[in-house]
Amino acid sequence: MNDEHGTGLIEELIEAVEARLGRRDLKADKAVLGVFYTAVKLETGHTGVAFTPVREIPEAVCCPRSAGRMPAAGRLAGESAWELLGYALTDSPLKVSLGIATLNALSALALEEHNLDGYRVLKGADALDVAHIGPDDEVALVGAFVPFIKKLKGQVARLWVLEKNPQALKADEMPFYRPAEEAPEVLSQADVVVISGSAIVHRSLDHLLGLCTSAREVIVAGPTASMYPDPLFARGATVLGGITINDGDEMVRLVGEGGSGYFFEGCAEKVALMRQT
Repeated sequence: MNDEHGTGLIEELIEAVEARLGRRDLKADKAVLGVFYTAVKLETGHTGVAFTPVREIPEAVCCPRSAGRMPAAGRLAGESAWELLGYALTDSPLKVSLGIATLNALSALALEEHNLDGYRVLKGADALDVAHIGPDDEVALVGAFVPFIKKLKGQVARLWVLEKNPQALKADEMPFYRPAEEAPEVLSQADVVVISGSAIVHRSLDHLLGLCTSAREVIVAGPTASMYPDPLFARGATVLGGITINDGDEMVRLVGEGGSGYFFEGCAEKVALMRQT
């Protein structure tokens, strides 16, 4: 069920990892808030990343009054992972990003320790490749996924790209563009929907999943979509396309140097989780 502040899904994701890990003593080893992504590495080595919502950070100014809305710089390493996880429920965009990165790090540990029932894990697989998409399908992308646009244009019956910023699309991609405000109309018609994992940071993912009333496939994809999947599958997602991070130190370094998903290949690999029906 959607809620006013968009935290219902996040609360369920937190409960899912808590149920599998218990509130054992887990601490952050490193945390970096990069321009494109935020990364948290636990002392266990398990690492998670999340989209950094730079455009939504009005408090990112040089002013002491802003300090209370920012993560505690200089005190994140060694902090309880559960404390950082709680940031995901705050109203500060940077704190939310840090909390979701922590959620993904804890999810990596939970997925390693527990058997996965009800879905398949496909390592090295791209979410778009494992989903069932045919030439007669009408496909909606929520977010300008450049690689996905390239794969889909000319290959499906109809393609829509819902995007807040039309400048994210190239000139030859503009025929696919639809304003984000048209999501209810577009998503209710689509046979296949692909949603950026960054929507969890924006707190719009729960709402968007609820709009996919006719979709046969609902894919949540991107590095941010690397979390314990049960609450997402319960809301209608059929494929979760995230990453498995193999070198946490290298990921933290890349994120700190302004790296985005294009730079993650050396320290992470794609992984697709598919719901079994």
